[in-house]
Amino acid sequence: MAHVKIRNPKERARIRRKHTIRKRLSGTAERPRLSVFRSLNHIYAQAIDDTSASVIVAISTLDKALSAELEGKKKSERARIVGKAVGKKLLAKNVSGVVFDRNGFIYHGRVRQVAEGAREVGLKL
Repeated sequence: MAHVKIRNPKERARIRRKHTIRKRLSGTAERPRLSVFRSLNHIYAQAIDDTSASVIVAISTLDKALSAELEGKKKSERARIVGKAVGKKLLAKNVSGVVFDRNGFIYHGRVRQVAEGAREVGLKL
């Protein structure tokens, strides 16, 4: 990872947590890493195979396919819908389990909703 100077102390702490987590987590083709990123308005989830350094599935609240379903929902409800969508896409690709990477974010709120949405569909975290 490139070294970038981050001035915001909260963001700096998140990046430090992220690196600590990533030392121990790694995704494979059978069990990819489900990485979640949340911005102020959107949530992004992608399943990554670290052995081949490729993204298997990526989905976010910005996807056109989900726009009708997300209309008028709260951010946490949108995150759960994104979790369900990523779970369905992974199950369609015959991936039944993932390693959850919270990306330095606290397992709470929208990050937790993505995980629970994926579990609802039948994905093992």
